Amino acid sequence: MKLKLIAFCAAFFMIGSLSAQEYYKSAVGARLGSPISASYKTFISDKAAIEAYAGLRSYGFGSWFNVSGAYQVHNPINDIDGLQWYYGGGVSVFFWNYDNVFADSGFSSTSFGLQGYLGLDYAFDDIPLNLTLDWIPTFFIGDLNINSFGAGYGSLGVRYILSQ
Repeated sequence: MKLKLIAFCAAFFMIGSLSAQEYYKSAVGARLGSPISASYKTFISDKAAIEAYAGLRSYGFGSWFNVSGAYQVHNPINDIDGLQWYYGGGVSVFFWNYDNVFADSGFSSTSFGLQGYLGLDYAFDDIPLNLTLDWIPTFFIGDLNINSFGAGYGSLGVRYILSQ
């Protein structure tokens, strides 16, 4: 009976200690979405990760460059090895350039974004590749009365795993 209890406690401890760090520690790559971005993600604890990314998006009337940072909490999906879901929050700064829309010489402005994150994170077992798919609702705060909510942001992330 004692041996069964010890085995159960050991199995419970091992299952409870499964975390994102078992799959990877840090990864670098791209976010393919709105906007297309270069991304670096690293875990700072068993469940918590920070991600920094910078991106560029262009429209017919202008473009923006952004720098973003996020804190994400990961939770394993036990039925599929390497798959986790995550949620979190972050901030961005956006540098806008409007070509010939508001003035003949163009116009630039800056705004900030408060962001939520909800997504899936998958790390392959046999190759150093990480994929993410997320939704990033954003509230914009800034110049030119562009205070607004954007629900259409998110991306597919493709990253090379730097360390396990």
